[in-house]
Amino acid sequence: MSLAEIGGDARLYLKPAGLLDSPQFYDEQNRRLAGGMLWFSQVELCAVEGGRVSHRALIPVEQFDEVIAELPEHHHSRAQTLLANITRTHAPLTCGERTLRFDQPQVMGILNMTPDSFSDGGKWGGDPERAADAGFAMSTAGASIIDIGGESTKPGATEVWEGDEIKRVVPVIERLRQSGAVLSVDTRKAAVMEAAIAAGAQVINDISALLHDPRSLEVVQASGLPVILMHAPSAGKDPHAGPGYGQVVFDIFDWLEARIAEVVAAGIDRSRIIADIGIGFGKSLSDNLALINTIALFHGLGQPMVLGVSRKRIVGALAGEAPADKRLGGSMMLAVRAMEQGVQILRVHDVPEMVQAVQVWRGLRDAGVTARV
Repeated sequence: MSLAEIGGDARLYLKPAGLLDSPQFYDEQNRRLAGGMLWFSQVELCAVEGGRVSHRALIPVEQFDEVIAELPEHHHSRAQTLLANITRTHAPLTCGERTLRFDQPQVMGILNMTPDSFSDGGKWGGDPERAADAGFAMSTAGASIIDIGGESTKPGATEVWEGDEIKRVVPVIERLRQSGAVLSVDTRKAAVMEAAIAAGAQVINDISALLHDPRSLEVVQASGLPVILMHAPSAGKDPHAGPGYGQVVFDIFDWLEARIAEVVAAGIDRSRIIADIGIGFGKSLSDNLALINTIALFHGLGQPMVLGVSRKRIVGALAGEAPADKRLGGSMMLAVRAMEQGVQILRVHDVPEMVQAVQVWRGLRDAGVTARV
């Protein structure tokens, strides 16, 4: 079916495909993915009309301009924009005295100061000294970011009063200022964001994409700090509540694309936005698998990406109902799958093991890029 037949109301999406080990052997036949260590030789173009994929085409990158020339004008412009986003090099972020790079995968260590988180709730017993020691250990092991949270957002969790959340996270942030890692605060409340910023936090990680608290957008805009915008089906008390999806991958792409545009319009610089597809938040096993298998499509948003799959239910569901503390192997497999599609930040519990996996992956990529055979 000709691309010229795509209807005017269709939505176009591009996914990089045909990844190459050694791009230098194929001049003009590949593009670099998001300024990282991966190159692709094709793009899969999908058109969605009436809730279903009406057109699919696998296009070699050297023929891209020629093939999309037959698209109607507004579709032609969107295809060009999506390819530009997929190949965009993301400049490093300055986070205080530290720099966060996106040309290779980075590890974000999870440090929960909660009694009821699904995997490690209560591990530090509310002791900021012990928690800070764990954070320093993560940094020493190679974590680029330490993500400090004071409220569990697992299904059925009770919402935490902002004052209690501040008491949980601020003492840890203050102790970790000299850790050598970028400090992120995992919260959806403006007052907690303000207190964490004052204590030394350098990134805001909001599972509600700044929708839960009406003041949070203003706080982040005024701070000038980077922000992680995650997809969740609800910005209310229960982030997992939602009606479900028609086409989960395209629905979430559209939601994130619209939310990023709203946040930029509110005065937050696009270069400081990181996207998260929200694995496990109001999504079924099949939804999560579809998202992870097609996560390269989300480079079309034009933003760096973070993925949090560590010890989540998806691993247990695929691995004989393994309990949360026995999901390291599956968590690393999902993280490697994400790295192979260009995801820049991996949010994990098991920092030393993930850092080692990244180092080995990086060695393989270096060998591929410099191959002479």
